[in-house]
Amino acid sequence: MTSQTNSGSCCTPGGSCGSSAAADVQVGVTTVYKVTGMTCGHCEGSISQEVSALAGVTSVKAVAATGLVTVTSTGPLDDEAVRAAVDEAGYELAGRA
Repeated sequence: MTSQTNSGSCCTPGGSCGSSAAADVQVGVTTVYKVTGMTCGHCEGSISQEVSALAGVTSVKAVAATGLVTVTSTGPLDDEAVRAAVDEAGYELAGRA
């Protein structure tokens, strides 16, 4: 029998495989914003796309039913930059929730 090693594989100890427990933890700053005008999934996607393009943003979750947009970033975001991104998507940032 020949023993195979996976040296250099992303799934070896110390590798960067996406299934590691550390990959499931979101590190950073989470801010919730209130956005007016969202009515559907398309609205959610438009806002998520624009806000995701901001430097430092690691995740965005927009929910039309509540009007809330949860943004996780590597550090605090400039509210005016978020406002501009929401405006670009065609909606209005009412402020932080």
